[in-house]
Amino acid sequence: MKYEIGDLVSKPVTGICKIEDILYLNLLDEKNKKMYYLIKPIEDEKDKIYVPVSNSDSRLRLCLTKEEAWNLIKRIPEIPTAWINNEKLREQNYKEAVKANDPEALVAIIKMIYQRKEKRLAQGKKCTATDARYFQIAENLLYMELGVALGKPKQEVCRTIIDYITNNGQ
Repeated sequence: MKYEIGDLVSKPVTGICKIEDILYLNLLDEKNKKMYYLIKPIEDEKDKIYVPVSNSDSRLRLCLTKEEAWNLIKRIPEIPTAWINNEKLREQNYKEAVKANDPEALVAIIKMIYQRKEKRLAQGKKCTATDARYFQIAENLLYMELGVALGKPKQEVCRTIIDYITNNGQ
C-alpha cells in the first residue's frame, strides 16, 4: 500500500487531507479485495472521502515536505505564467491546473491571473469573475499545502512567500 494511516495527502480540488483509515466498505468489497482510503480534508474534519486504493495514484499524492515547499517558493520567480488570450481556453487551463494537483501549475495560474488583473486595473477594468474564482481556488490549494508543509497557518503563507522573494533579491 502506498499510503499509511496518518499520512497527509493532496487531493485535486479538495486540497490537503489526512488518511484516517484503510478499510473495506462492505462485505462484497472484502470478498473482491477492494480497499479504500478514508480521508478527511484538514479544512473540514466532518467531511469523509473514500478513495479506492487501487486507483489512488491518479487521485492522491503525498503532501509536499518542508524542503520541497521551500524549493518551490525559491523557484516561484522562474516559473513561467501560462498566458492564454482566449477566454474559454484560459478557463479550461485553470480547471486542468486545479485537477492536475501540481503546486507548480497552481503557481503559474496565480501569477498569470495576478498579471491579468494588474493589466485590467491599469486599463480601468475589473478582474473577471472567472479569474477571481480560479485565483481564490488556486491560492487556497497552494497556500493550504505550503502551510501544512511549513507548519504555518494558510493565511501567513502569502506573506512568507513575498518576504522570501523580496529578501533574496528576486
